[in-house]
Formats: sequence, structure tokens, C-alpha cells
Amino acid sequence: MLTKTLWENNTHKWIICGRDPEKPDRIIDTNQYMIKTHNRLLIMDPGGIELFSAMLNSALEYSAINEITDLFASHQDPDIISSLGLWDRALPKARLHAPWLWEGFIRHFGMEHTEYVRIPDEGGEIDLGAVRLTLVPAHYLHSSGNFNVYDPQLKVLMSGDIGAALEPGQPPLFVENFSEHTKHMEAFHKRWMPSNKAKQHWIDRVRKLPIEYMAPQHGRIFKGDDVKRFLDWFEALEVGSAIL
Repeated sequence: MLTKTLWENNTHKWIICGRDPEKPDRIIDTNQYMIKTHNRLLIMDPGGIELFSAMLNSALEYSAINEITDLFASHQDPDIISSLGLWDRALPKARLHAPWLWEGFIRHFGMEHTEYVRIPDEGGEIDLGAVRLTLVPAHYLHSSGNFNVYDPQLKVLMSGDIGAALEPGQPPLFVENFSEHTKHMEAFHKRWMPSNKAKQHWIDRVRKLPIEYMAPQHGRIFKGDDVKRFLDWFEALEVGSAIL
């Protein structure tokens, strides 16, 4: 599994874990992100159960076990959080920040000890001391209770399934040709994003944020002008089209 520091300043750093060449062909590849401060580590959407040992090893490269204090679940899908039951046993004193809507479902993954910090529909914050992260509502994109994570210092938006791309092999980390990249995103967004109204609400919200990097759960990361190109492309795309 690739583990790489993406962005950092003097208070914290963002780390990606993903691009697993050993995953079975019928398991979707995912990007996991971690934020490390001087004494705390947050793991966002820590991955499926099959990734637990690799993710734990990656986290321990940056932090002692007692410094892994926080987990974040953007929504309920098993590809990004079915490992939570194992994290619950490894980190019994950690906090899980997750939508209030999904608590009764997420606990089916085996969440017995970890404190469940319920995110209200309007969003909130994760305070890591060195940085306060904004939890941005992204409801119905694609989950009815869904959030992104925004870092106002490094201007990074962890966008979950928004911006996801499914392409074969081991693609580069960053989008290199936006027009070419859209062919890997279009079918996914048309099928998995059910609401044009929710889509527009999210676009209007995030356009107010200064974003230098948009980091989705699947596929490549957007940077610079490609963030705006994605918002324009997504705005023009008719989603929820599977009914046709």
C-alpha cells in the first residue's frame, strides 16, 4: 500500500494511504487519508476490513498507538468503514466522528467501545488542537447522511465519493488532463449521485471555500484550477439518471 505525505505546514500534515496493488480484482480501490499533528492522528474513512492491518501499520509509521485519537466516517458504505470493528478493539479510547443518521447502522460493524461523536445535519468541527477541521454537509451525494472534511489551513477538501473516478491499474495520484479524466467519472456520478438539487446545494456551498486540493475516496486528486473545472463539470452533469 502506498503511504505518502501530500501536504504539510508547521502544525500538521496530510497523508494518503491507498493504491493497493495486492487487492482482489473485485474489491474497489479506495483512498484513505490521515491528518497528523504533533501528538494526535485522525484517520478518515479508514477502509474495508481487508485493509485493517495495512492501515494500522501505516498509521504506526507516524504515531504511537495512543496518539491515534480520532476516526471519521463520512457515511455508511462498507468499502470505507467496514474495518471499524477492528479499530474499535485496537483503539478503545478513540472517538468516531460520524453522521448521527448512521449510528444504528455503523454499530453493526462492531463498534462497542469507541465513543460515537454524532455529527448533526448542519455539520460541525473536529478540533485536533493544532487545526480545526470543518465538517461540510454533502447529503445525498451519494448518501442521505454524508459529510466532507475541509482543512482551512492547507485548503484541502476531502470530498468522499464526490469527484471519485474508477479507472483500471494504478493511476497517478493527481489529475493530469481534466478533459481526459472525465470519462472515468461520468458513469459513476450519473449513477451514484441521485439528486440534482442536492448537487447544486453542495456546489454553492463549496464554491465559497478557498480550495487548493480536492481529495476524493476513489481515483485521482484535483489541484489548482482542476478543482473549479470539476465543479463546473459536475454542475452541468445530469445526475440520478439510472431511472432512465
